[in-house]
Amino acid sequence: MNTFRVLVADRIGEDGIGILREAGLQVDLRFEIIHEELKRIIPDYDAIIVRSRTRVDRDVIEKGGRLKTIGRAGVGLDNIDVVAATSRGITVYNTPEALSTAVAELTVGLMLSLARQIPMADRTMKEGKWLKKDLTGFELKGKTVGILGFGNIGTEVGRLARSFGMRVLAHTHDPIDPNILVELDAREVPTKNCLRNRTY
Repeated sequence: MNTFRVLVADRIGEDGIGILREAGLQVDLRFEIIHEELKRIIPDYDAIIVRSRTRVDRDVIEKGGRLKTIGRAGVGLDNIDVVAATSRGITVYNTPEALSTAVAELTVGLMLSLARQIPMADRTMKEGKWLKKDLTGFELKGKTVGILGFGNIGTEVGRLARSFGMRVLAHTHDPIDPNILVELDAREVPTKNCLRNRTY
């Protein structure tokens, strides 16, 4: 019986690599592989794991006669030809929740940075100026955040915003779980209301 071979074409966490190896899979790490080389070696693999750098297009998929699975360590699938893969019976996975917390924290960090004028304070301090009176900023508490897209990331932004005492307006094309709206004391509103009535 052949060993199940996995090509990891982009850098992923060591924990993930360890899990694959502990499962008895042969894992080959080729983090800097170029497209032409990928097309040449893909026939030897049962699965490939990528992030956003590596394209798994129709050419790669057609050459991957053994391919059973394509994994995307991240949210989007724009670098994978999902139609070509599914037409050949190849399962495509992604990890839509993997980066939700990190992206939500970055979003709220940027909101704080704007509210407290941190970029200007940093720049002027480096220029030898102390503009304390000009950089008072404002608190997030009591302000309203409008979130367009209330999936995993948007919901997490809402949770963090509520922890700062902000009001949450949400709009998305998909139905929002009413329990989430109750948990966050959020209001689902049309796009124009979300944009018109928000501080952020």
